[in-house]
Amino acid sequence: MADDDKDSKTEDPTAKKQSDAAEKGNTPFSRELPLFATVLATYIYLIFFLPDGLIAAGASLKDIFEQPDQWKLNTGTDVLSLFVHLGWVSAQLLAPAMILIMVFGVVASIGQTLPVPVLERIRPQWSRISPAQGWSRLFSMQGLMEFGKSMTKVVIVGIVVVLLLRSDYFAAIDAMFSDPQTIFARMMSSMRKITLVVLIATALVAVIDFFWTRYYWFNELKMSPQEIKEENKQSQGDPFVKGRQRALMRDRARRRMIANVPRATMVIANPTHFAVALRYVREENDAPIVVAKGQDLIALKIREIAETNGIPVFEDPPLARSMFAQVSVDSVIPSVFYKAVAELIHRVYAAQAQNNRVR
Repeated sequence: MADDDKDSKTEDPTAKKQSDAAEKGNTPFSRELPLFATVLATYIYLIFFLPDGLIAAGASLKDIFEQPDQWKLNTGTDVLSLFVHLGWVSAQLLAPAMILIMVFGVVASIGQTLPVPVLERIRPQWSRISPAQGWSRLFSMQGLMEFGKSMTKVVIVGIVVVLLLRSDYFAAIDAMFSDPQTIFARMMSSMRKITLVVLIATALVAVIDFFWTRYYWFNELKMSPQEIKEENKQSQGDPFVKGRQRALMRDRARRRMIANVPRATMVIANPTHFAVALRYVREENDAPIVVAKGQDLIALKIREIAETNGIPVFEDPPLARSMFAQVSVDSVIPSVFYKAVAELIHRVYAAQAQNNRVR
């Protein structure tokens, strides 16, 4: 069943899927880059900082051994003073290495992914202490890849270190009987060679791991077509629900529009297909306003309500079609219709005046 789910995930992950994974702390992260940065910092320290640091430390130690009278050990305070001095000398020697390693490690980590606080990672989970889950992680593709990287580093570094030490074997034996400064120089040379080899090996593995982690992360986030559809529904809304909402909105607008027909001054209609209800009161607006319009059944409904409420209905098919197409509800009619509508309004007012005289 799991294989079937994996096979169905053939689509690239969407931007939302990737951002959701990042919010949960699931981001591509190469553990080899910080290791490479640490080795690089160590190599820089060996080349640029250690020689001068050793000279300064050697001068301090030489002063202690050549002038022991200056460092008496009669009391506990004297012993403490000596240890403080040695600690300070050691700190001056090792501080550059610590700073370089810390800075390079932080840059290598932040350069891949900006740190984001994720509470999910500190939440207790049974899968983290489950032997079955641990066993599956150990023999998963990711676990095998980590094992392969470790073995590659060990084998490459081991072979090269053995070759280097083998070539310097007899030279190291001869150095044991030579000047101590020569021994130190040979040790420094061997350390630099070994560190350089480790640096090259970790650089190779880091480059491979950098691209592999991103490929593996992207592959794990792949989605099935159904998941993409579900995500679109969640982000954009279910089309059925949205359609139903639009239908309800149209129905409410239609009812509100029909309710405004009794307020109309007149209705302009095509005999059966179109009807536009206009309201004009000098004290309210400078031009007539469309309070309702409709087609077919709605047009008949508008005419029916108008006739029930004694509102004049004028049949003018061209004018009814044009106004239906160009004017929206609750909008003032364009100036192009002023003349034709003014004539109809004049007829309405004339009829109202005549009715008033008859009464």
